[in-house]
Amino acid sequence: MSRFISLAAVLILLVSFCSLALAGSEQTVPRPASAADLSGPMDATIDRIFYREAQVGQDLRQYTPMVETYIQNLHPDKDMGKTPSSDKYFLGRMELTNGITQKSFEKQPRLPGRILERLDNFYRMSYVPTGFMQLVLLQNGFTRNNYDLKFLRREFLGEVRTMVFDAVPKPHLKGAHFIGRIWVEDQDFTIVRFNGTYEPQSRTKYFFHFDSWRINVKPGEWLPAYVYTEEADAKYAFIRKLAMKGQTRLWGYNLKFSGKQGEFTDVMVDAPPDAVTDKSENAANEINPLQSEHIWEREAEDNVLDRLERAGLLAPQGEVTKVLQTVVNNLEITNNLSVQPDVRCRVLLTTPLESFTIGHTIVISRGLLDVLPDEPALAMVLAHELGHIVLGHQLDTKYAFSDRMIFPDEQSFRRVALGHTPEEEQEADKKGVEFLRNSPYKDKLGNAGLFLRALEDRSKELPALITPHYGNRIVKGSNGIRMADLMQNAPQLQTKDLSQIAALPLGSRIKVNPWDDQLELQKSKAPAVASVRDKLAFEVTPLIPNLARYRGPQEVASAEGQGK
Repeated sequence: MSRFISLAAVLILLVSFCSLALAGSEQTVPRPASAADLSGPMDATIDRIFYREAQVGQDLRQYTPMVETYIQNLHPDKDMGKTPSSDKYFLGRMELTNGITQKSFEKQPRLPGRILERLDNFYRMSYVPTGFMQLVLLQNGFTRNNYDLKFLRREFLGEVRTMVFDAVPKPHLKGAHFIGRIWVEDQDFTIVRFNGTYEPQSRTKYFFHFDSWRINVKPGEWLPAYVYTEEADAKYAFIRKLAMKGQTRLWGYNLKFSGKQGEFTDVMVDAPPDAVTDKSENAANEINPLQSEHIWEREAEDNVLDRLERAGLLAPQGEVTKVLQTVVNNLEITNNLSVQPDVRCRVLLTTPLESFTIGHTIVISRGLLDVLPDEPALAMVLAHELGHIVLGHQLDTKYAFSDRMIFPDEQSFRRVALGHTPEEEQEADKKGVEFLRNSPYKDKLGNAGLFLRALEDRSKELPALITPHYGNRIVKGSNGIRMADLMQNAPQLQTKDLSQIAALPLGSRIKVNPWDDQLELQKSKAPAVASVRDKLAFEVTPLIPNLARYRGPQEVASAEGQGK
């Protein structure tokens, strides 16, 4: 990462945030003038808002969440308005012990310097990962002495009633400072959304406009979850115009092992009685060599899955994995497969489009699930990976040795190798197509091939989106694209055909709980496409969650029992 930044030109984006974070982390939490409610004096309410924001900054120090930023640079398009022309990606863990810092999970620079030199103006500026992390907190003295809050109205954000204020820095305030709007929930006076930018701008410092959201993860605790960043026609320094949009996502707040040594030495005495199951009565008296081999392979598989989940990269099993499992079962049953050990499915929490196998476990990234247009397209992805499993393309059993799983979280991509050889990829393609032609999806594969056409069409503009962390590339450059046979009978891409939806925007299907990494499917149906500009295939869009207050398991069960 540092090498990449040094190769970029001297313009440093958001660089002053480093000092802002330090200043913000050192300030003490001021006491509010008095308690207040909606019926109380507005001055007392404003005091509570400043007090709560300082508390949020203090409370965040105990967490080290995962932070992912994906940016798309835009250029004008006659039909689409603006479309992506290049992209950039960061993944790391945020730490607030000494200001806001990050531990990068990235490998070495994704593109060598000689290629960077040929890229467009987007890469003339250095995107600093910590700069985007700064957008989760209001920095640089957000206090009553430095800001005026001007009440505008009351407004619901999802299910949460809020008070809306304009935050205006006072004339004496020096250095970079926030200017914009805040939304404050009306129970504890926590800022749950803030929207605006930092000032002043200059020839060497440029601040993006952003929209930052927090989610209620526990009673009274709102944590940063999403930031959307956008510029339409930014003008500065040597670059005449910059149009971009970006998503920053945070998750993994409640990881059991977040890299802190103290957590590894804690003695756990509160495990539930059923946490460990005695299976001795059902076990055979003797284990034959083939069973031993399968057990050994499964142990390597489980070791890797457990390590990736503890690192905050892999979602726990849940609602989404059950959907994936159902599609795999359809493929197995219609192809008369009996795979042992059983095939399992998991979801990688990151945006880049990829799928791969860990032993007999199929893993698909959140980003890929988001953009797939329908179930047959999902079956295409799963059929390819099922082909690897049936063909015996196994995980290296060296991972059955537990010492290989002892490494810092940020080395997860470098310490675990999960790719296949080109020959194995070709074999899996052939086997996967065979499975699909015997499956319930055999007459519905047109959209799957159309998806591949759309992905191949956009691959040159979106190298970061199609560069996997673990698996093999779906688009293989001059060597073609995975499952290319399905493109032969697929319709041609028709940009102006509103009925042809080749791929969805990022964020279309999957919701991530930032506290425990559990996944849910989006329940609302996407609106009909009214114009070509509504297609947004593979694109970043604003992040606007349906805010709701935390409900415990008993409250959820009670609401479901009442049909709410």
